[in-house]
Amino acid sequence: MNLTWSRLWDAFRTNLWPIPTLGVLAALVLGLALPELDRRIGGAESDLIFGGGADAARTVLDAVASSMITVTSLTFSLTVVTLQLASSQFSPRLLRTFTRDLVVQGTLGLFLGTFTYALIVLRSVRTDTGGDSPFVPGISVSVAFVLALASVLALVFFLAHLTRTIRVESMLLGVHQDASQLASRRTDDDRITPADAHAMVPEGAVLVKASSSGFLVDVDEQDLVSVARDHGAVVFIERDPGDSVVAGTPIGWVWRADGGRWSDDECADLIAQVCARLTTGFERTGTSDVGLGLRQLTDVAVKALSPGINDPTTAVHALGHSSALLCELSQVPLGPRLLRDGDAAIRVVLSEPVLDDLLAVAVEQPAHYGCGDQVVMSRLFALLREVAWTDGSGTAGPVAGQLARLRRLVADADLDTMDRATLDLDADRVDEALAGRWDQTGRQH
Repeated sequence: MNLTWSRLWDAFRTNLWPIPTLGVLAALVLGLALPELDRRIGGAESDLIFGGGADAARTVLDAVASSMITVTSLTFSLTVVTLQLASSQFSPRLLRTFTRDLVVQGTLGLFLGTFTYALIVLRSVRTDTGGDSPFVPGISVSVAFVLALASVLALVFFLAHLTRTIRVESMLLGVHQDASQLASRRTDDDRITPADAHAMVPEGAVLVKASSSGFLVDVDEQDLVSVARDHGAVVFIERDPGDSVVAGTPIGWVWRADGGRWSDDECADLIAQVCARLTTGFERTGTSDVGLGLRQLTDVAVKALSPGINDPTTAVHALGHSSALLCELSQVPLGPRLLRDGDAAIRVVLSEPVLDDLLAVAVEQPAHYGCGDQVVMSRLFALLREVAWTDGSGTAGPVAGQLARLRRLVADADLDTMDRATLDLDADRVDEALAGRWDQTGRQH
């Protein structure tokens, strides 16, 4: 699945209305088709088919329709309460996790579909009053009864699923799994360091300015390579996926591969085409933004450390998932990518985060807000230790930089003697992991 289709699928998944709408449309078709089948069969006798009269059929269908709209209202109310809880108690960035939940969407689709189906079939029931020939669609009423039973079971399953979903452990695990799936899809393309990427920009390169504001959510890589090749250009997009961009501000450079210059019209046309291949959105998405999962986990940790909530245990759990995710990311290709044309010539340089950036997201804010809590700081030292041990080579610089920062925070924090001694020991264990040693007396929090 290419990036564009991934973005479309993500947009489909993160809205509550598509699947319920499909359920309503399917019920509309079924509600029109089954009565016609009843007319053709002509009231086949079977213990499994509804055998009552028109009044009984109308009673059943009316009961199904009225109960379904009530249950649907309850389900919507519970969903909204869950969204409010996730937003206020944990992080607004977690709302995407709930809105893309297929159980919630499927349950709403079943309830609304059953309601729509009952209404459509109800209009086909005829009595012998007014000169109309009586007609009771037995199969259609039986299907309505089956859908009602399925809706009852779905309600029970929905409530069980909801109680499990709103647990913080389930939310953290869901974020971690989504981020891990994105990390596992990263390919081992040409990768360079950010410094090497910026060193490629020659004197006289033309700035590319954003045409719209928002978060950078998508880059049409193939089209961008084609545009650069057709213009004999090299394009460098400096902003990472998920970065906030503002219309009119620089997001990269373009320059001629042969060192020449374009006319003003050619340059303007190239920049316009480059901007057309960049998509911004009102929120970050998980299609290519490898840092989104860490941002969500960090938000949960920071929210838990706020004075109004004061839940350091949740912060420690979130940091545990951040550590596991960082260890996974340290094993996959990171950093700016080089995209080449059919002749293997470099045409596009796409900036992507490096481990230093991701480690800063996971560590800096929790350290700032949790520097006075020994348990939180111990878990941050453990995070650095685990990341240093997992990779062992490419993490030395980033881990050492964050370790020095945590040591400064501990030195300035108002801690008692025992807590300070514990944290100093935790910091020393990070040094040991960087040197390839793991103390057997290491503690886990």
